[in-house]
Amino acid sequence: MVSEATTAKTNNYELIVIIRPDLPDDKLEAALENVKKLITGKSGVISDVQRWGKRRLAYHIKHFGEGVYLLVRFQSRPGANRDLENSLRISDDVLRHLLVKTD
Repeated sequence: MVSEATTAKTNNYELIVIIRPDLPDDKLEAALENVKKLITGKSGVISDVQRWGKRRLAYHIKHFGEGVYLLVRFQSRPGANRDLENSLRISDDVLRHLLVKTD
């Protein structure tokens, strides 16, 4: 018997997350783990995580001129991303995020 997870169509995605720059290192790691759990909790498979570090923003977001950038590449079912984006949108630690489907 073939499971539903193996037959469901998955797409490749790139997620860029900008996290508050004033978080201590342990809270930053917790925020990164939270993003990973949001992806893997909906049957997503993470292939790469890159930390771009603290960078200057083009304009202030929530009174911050800098942000810590993260790039996460993963595979997921298309419908699972709505919950991911909703969770990122309401997170206090995330300033902005961008989810893009790749080929």
